[in-house]
Amino acid sequence: MTQDVEMKDNQTPTQSVVSAPTSTLQNLKEIAALIDTGSYTKEVRRIARAVRLTVGLRRKLTGSVISSFLDFALVPGSEAHTRLSSFVPKSDEHDMEVDTASSNSQAPPKHLPAELEIYCYFIVLLFLIDQKKYNEAKVCSTASIARLKSVNRRTVDVIASKLYFYYSLSYELTNDLAEIRSTLLALHHSATLRHDELGQETLLNLLLRNYLQYNLYDQAEKLRSKAPRFEAHSNQQFCRYLFYLGKIRTIQLEYTDAKESLLQAARKAPVASLGFRIQCNKWAIIVRLLLGEIPERSIFTQKGMEKTLRPYFELTNAVRIGDLELFGKIQEKFAKTFAEDRTHNLIVRLRHNVIRTGLRNISISYSRISLQDVAQKLRLNSANPVADAESIVAKAIRDGAIDATIDHKNGCMVSKETGDIYSTNEPQTAFNSRIAFCLNMHNEAVRALRFPPNTHREKESEEKRREMKQQEEELAKYMAEEDDDDF
Repeated sequence: MTQDVEMKDNQTPTQSVVSAPTSTLQNLKEIAALIDTGSYTKEVRRIARAVRLTVGLRRKLTGSVISSFLDFALVPGSEAHTRLSSFVPKSDEHDMEVDTASSNSQAPPKHLPAELEIYCYFIVLLFLIDQKKYNEAKVCSTASIARLKSVNRRTVDVIASKLYFYYSLSYELTNDLAEIRSTLLALHHSATLRHDELGQETLLNLLLRNYLQYNLYDQAEKLRSKAPRFEAHSNQQFCRYLFYLGKIRTIQLEYTDAKESLLQAARKAPVASLGFRIQCNKWAIIVRLLLGEIPERSIFTQKGMEKTLRPYFELTNAVRIGDLELFGKIQEKFAKTFAEDRTHNLIVRLRHNVIRTGLRNISISYSRISLQDVAQKLRLNSANPVADAESIVAKAIRDGAIDATIDHKNGCMVSKETGDIYSTNEPQTAFNSRIAFCLNMHNEAVRALRFPPNTHREKESEEKRREMKQQEEELAKYMAEEDDDDF
């Protein structure tokens, strides 16, 4: 009675509360009808659309809505219904009345397609992860993968790829990612045999992430090099693949390829995926510094990235100046941030680049300088700084970083006059690299275009082919008769 009085006093708020779950449940029922139609007609695009619509409803999913949808979509008392209902909290009487009233407006499907059952696993798993019930999400995802193994239909592939992702995510959130590595390998093998290309690229990225999480870069590269290659079906998965490839190439000291992969991943990533683009930019900044390049200031001032990229901005400034002491202070100041980003080992490699940059600045500023002064300006804190400075200068000269000579007798470095850069092949090399980049981008854009199949071919009927053949025979006979007349 108390609830009735309150509802009469506040009619307007109650209507807004009631309409929200009703519309969400109705949307889920429409998605179920779309999946049912896609399963019957074997149209994958309908299943893909259903998944996209579900992502839009993700924030509106509640326990009562999902419970009512499970009662609608699954057979009550079935194994799937019993298992999934155990993960969803029991709804109260008020929600049950709303759900019952809305469920009478649409009848459940006559039969239960496998796609709809897998979809029920999908939305329950989404709900558990959003509610931060990670242990229950692990159990639910494991049950969904076990159910997927018994289904071999191409219309399930879109939902299956999402389940693979959240299956790995639930184990990663509980720090048990190593437990499912063998399962992911078996799933990737099955997806390859079934020609499930979307599942292959999703599982390949999950395996690469699994290996990189435990610093198993050699195993990740072996898997990547031997995995079948095909045209990417999902832009998100392709961006992830480029990011993991860039990390592998960076650890293997292949900085040029790593830079290309990381920058391409950052460009192709959706604007909404801010966290992913930040990670790509962090690694790309380090790689460019290792290559001897200085990233543009605009990279650090991108919208939403100023605060997170601040440590890397200060690091870049230290490398640009060539101040070894400032570099050490920044390394200590942001040690925790670099450890969390897993870039600390790469930043240790930058010490040599800082020394080389400082030495280049000294070479430009002084035509002749003693090695003792070089060690002092580079701030080399060692037992024998002069000997260290001499070896550093010798190595820089051998690598072509500076154009100078060492006067061993007087213990000094003699810089040569800087020549005209346009008299060398460096401008030609720079233009060539830019032209190659533009051509590659054009080729990728052309390959990404989509055309309707067989638009350049006309389907000829049997009668039309017979008519054309008859015309050719008559033409050949006519030409033969003309030849006889000529003779």
